[in-house]
Parts: sequence; structure tokens; C-alpha cells
Amino acid sequence: MAQTPKIILVEHSDYFDVNQIEAPDAALLTGNVRVNHDGVIMTCNKAYYFQKENYIKAFGDVQLVQGDTLYLNSKYAEYNGNMKQAYATGDAVMHSPESTLVTDTINFNRNTQEVYYNSNGTITNRDNTLKSKSGKYYVTEKKFQFLTAVTITNPKYVIKSNHLDYYSNSGHSYLFGPSTITSKTNYIYTEKGFYDTKRNLAHFLRKSYIKYDDRLIEGDSLYYDRNREFASATRNVKIKDSVNRGIVKGHYAELYKNQDSMFVTKRAVAVNFVENDSVYIHGKKLMVTGPEDNRIIRAFNNVRFYKTDMSGKCDSIHSSAKIGLTKLIGNPILWNGDSQITGDIMHLIGDKKTQKIDSLKVLNNTFIVSKDTLGTGFNQVKGQNLFGKFLDGKLHDVDIIKNAEVVYYMRNDAQELIGINKNVSSKINIIFDNKEIEDITFFKQVDGTIFPENELPEPDRKLRGMVWRGDERIKSKDDIFTDEDNELNAKLVKQGEAEEAKKNVPMKVRKETLNYDKKKKK
Repeated sequence: MAQTPKIILVEHSDYFDVNQIEAPDAALLTGNVRVNHDGVIMTCNKAYYFQKENYIKAFGDVQLVQGDTLYLNSKYAEYNGNMKQAYATGDAVMHSPESTLVTDTINFNRNTQEVYYNSNGTITNRDNTLKSKSGKYYVTEKKFQFLTAVTITNPKYVIKSNHLDYYSNSGHSYLFGPSTITSKTNYIYTEKGFYDTKRNLAHFLRKSYIKYDDRLIEGDSLYYDRNREFASATRNVKIKDSVNRGIVKGHYAELYKNQDSMFVTKRAVAVNFVENDSVYIHGKKLMVTGPEDNRIIRAFNNVRFYKTDMSGKCDSIHSSAKIGLTKLIGNPILWNGDSQITGDIMHLIGDKKTQKIDSLKVLNNTFIVSKDTLGTGFNQVKGQNLFGKFLDGKLHDVDIIKNAEVVYYMRNDAQELIGINKNVSSKINIIFDNKEIEDITFFKQVDGTIFPENELPEPDRKLRGMVWRGDERIKSKDDIFTDEDNELNAKLVKQGEAEEAKKNVPMKVRKETLNYDKKKKK
């Protein structure tokens, strides 16, 4: 059964009158008017009280108070006791414990405990100022909801959205649809996200990115801590560096802006544009630290890299922009064209001015191997150390120093085999042309013979320690990834596509939002 509406009670009025001309069927209350309806107190300077309709019109310094949860002030107000609805206009101001709303007209439905306005409104609290064309306030939840253009202004940033839920007690904001967060340090875009305006923590879920001056971070899921300038990204992560013309990809990344560093894993790859070409570096983990002129790139665990005319593998890489040195650490192997180069220690040295690869250093157990162009044999050069120079990004001039040995298939201009050169010397110089051995020169203590093919037994055609690893050669940018990497990538990309295909709906309200006041009391 429906409950009988409670009657509006007049608790005080300096004057009580009935004026059928001024207010037909109403009592005229004047001076310090105070009425009570089911726990709501209304005060004003003057009121028309329609007892039969259980309705009141209030004028001058109107205030409606609901416990300690809501204060509503205006120049004029109407209150319907049967419907339990209030209407306030003329410099309307609503106070809740956490915030203040200023607008022209406010409606308050006590049955649903909802306040709504359709005129430009400004909401202020200790941390933020919110402006919107319209909005709704849920008293019980302490939630503002905006479905038209809303702006949150904080000393550190500005949030803009067309759909935003703001919890005034916690300062939690839920964004839906195209939304932006702009600050001095960065620009954030999302179409679904959460922002804690008090703690400056955020989580973005759909078509989101964070843009710094020189860096753009994308990912299916982004976490952001403004206080630490820390961001983490999950699934389909892409980090673009406009200054260094590089891109880092993976499925998980962490970025520390103040330290100018990033960490990337899960099919991580760094792509840098050098000499009109792209260098791809892959490892289980990638770390980039330091500013542009002192940047260090580190890659760990089963590192592979690829450039159009060069590729390689090693356990890890350490590359310093400041000194222009890239170290290939742990079992390094380099392919320059068709030549395979190995050694205990391998360094690539760059020209800091031109940003081009300048030279190569290989120390201890140096070995260069390439297939004879027409036969089944292998050209081999062995020695202690190697020093090479690059020309236009290609290895051109190489010196093999100390204990140098050679097996070389010599051919004439018609590409006919004229003999196999087996030689020992103190130093060897090799000139590469078009990625192939063009010329070999021997220096000091030269001892060798050119054998006719049928006079040099097969076992003697290989230098001690020679291992051909042509099946490992990285021939494309796709070859840098293992089967395991590709399986993980396919799985995560599929997950991302499934999420993207789902209907876009607002984020579920977090427990920390719903339980905020409970937490505070503890």
C-alpha cells in the first residue's frame, strides 16, 4: 500500500495571513519562515503555503536543509510535499560536505535522492573546479554525473569529457567516450578511463595514449602516476620517440619520465631509424635510460638484431649514445652480407656527429666465414683480433691482426676456380665490395700455398674451430623473433582484438570508490 504523504508543517513565521488577491487558496507567511517536511527544513523570508496541495513557494534567502548531507540556497524555491520534490532558482547554490554547486536552477528529487540541473553549473571542492552545461548529483552515492561537455580544472591538469562520473568524497573520476587530460608535462587521450584526482593515479582502457614533448605511449591498458611521472602499459604497447626517430614495441612497458627511462618486455623490439634504414633490436627485456645525448640502450636474453645489410645475435647488448659504442656481449655473431663474423668480444663504434656506424672491433678468436659463391666450400679468415671500417653503412675495410689464417677459393674473371689459397701471416687486410670479399692482402711472415682443388683434401679446407651457422642467419625483421615470441604475440593481439570488438560501456565502479567513506572511518 502506498504511504499517505506527510503534511508540510509550519514551525515558525513572524506573520501569518490569508490574502486571496495576492495568493488565492494559500496562507501568506512572512518573516523568519521555517517549515519542516519529513526531516527536510526550509527557511526563507516569505512563503505561500498551499495546505490543500501540500505545496509551498518560498521567496528571499531560501534555504533547504537535508540533515548534514545537503544544503540548497536560492532566491526562489518551490517544494511539493506529496511528490517530495524541490525546485530552486535564482543564484542557486547546493552545498554537500565535499563540494559546492553554483548554477541558475536546481531540481531535487527526495524520493530518488537525485539533484539535477540543465543550466551552466560550476562545482568546486578543495582540489578541483568542475564546469558543465548540465549534470546530476546522486546524494547517497555522492556522485556527480555529466553527459554533456564537462571540464575539471586542477592546479596540475585539465580534464575534458562528454561523459564523466565524479565522486565528490573520493575525487574519483570515471571517463567515457573521447576524453582528454592536459597538463604542462603531458597530454592524455582516452575513451574509457579512471582518474583519482586526489592521489593523481589513473587507469585508461580504450584507445588511450600519453603524449610527452618527444614521446608518445600507447597500449590497450595504461596506468599512470602523476606524482612520480610513472606510466605502465599492457598489451599492444607502442612508444614513439620523435627526437631519436625510434619506436619501441612490446606487450608490457614501464616508463619513468623524471629518470628518462623505460623498460619493455613480452616480444619487445626497438626500431631506430639510422642512415635511411631501420635497425631492429629484440630481446626478452629492453631498457632505455638517459637523455638524448647520454642515452643507453640495453637488451637482455637471446638478443637478435636486423638491419638491411647487417644482422646478428648475442646474449645481451649495451649501447651508449654518449661514446657511440655498442657492445655485443656473450657469444656474439654478426652477419655482414653473406659473411659470418664471430669472436669473444664484439664492439660496433658509431660516429657521434653523423650518427652512422663507423667501425667494428672483434677481440679474441676472430673468425670470418662465407660460402664460396659458386662451389660448396667456405672462405675463411681466422685471427686474434679484427678491426673494420664501414663505408656508407656497409663493412668495407677489415684488418685481421695476429695469428691470421686463411682458406680462400680463388676465381678468375670468368668465375672459374683457379685454386684454394691456404695461408698464414701476421696480418690480413680484406676489402669488401657489395657485401662480398673483393680483395685479400697478406702482411709479414706470409707462409702459404695455392692448391689446385683436387690436391687439397676436404678436411684440410676447414680451419680449426670453423663452424658455419648459416641456418641461424637473420634475413628479415621478422626473423628476430622466436616461435615462442610469435605465439605470445598472436595470443595477446587476439585478446586485444576481442576487447576492442566488445561493446564500449562505462567502467565498473571500483570497490575503492564505493568503500571510500568506510575506509576513511577506519
